[in-house]
Amino acid sequence: MTKKEIAQDFLKLASKGQSRKAFELYVSDNFKHHNAWFKADGQTLMIAMEENAKKTPDKVFEIQRALEDENLVAVHSRVRQTPNDLGAAVIHIFKFDDDKIVELWDFGQAVPENMINENGMF
Repeated sequence: MTKKEIAQDFLKLASKGQSRKAFELYVSDNFKHHNAWFKADGQTLMIAMEENAKKTPDKVFEIQRALEDENLVAVHSRVRQTPNDLGAAVIHIFKFDDDKIVELWDFGQAVPENMINENGMF
């Protein structure tokens, strides 16, 4: 698997409530993340992902595009908590050491009800 495929599979598993499997398969022991809402350790983030999937079983996660540059991968996605939700654009940036994720950043922007930009967010 390429790093780009690993990052995408990680996100798909986590969004389906299989964050433990995602971490087991793809995350390094020295993993760190930069999500401001959770402690910096992988265990806390993994549990938060698992709990979010339980709270939002109808979540729709759609990868729009993924880019790979050496040891970095960026994934642009649309995430909707329910099928009818406008959702958000989310960017995940992964840093790899060999085939393991060692660092993760994530950023989101809510889709506005009345969008001025005619090109859209996706």
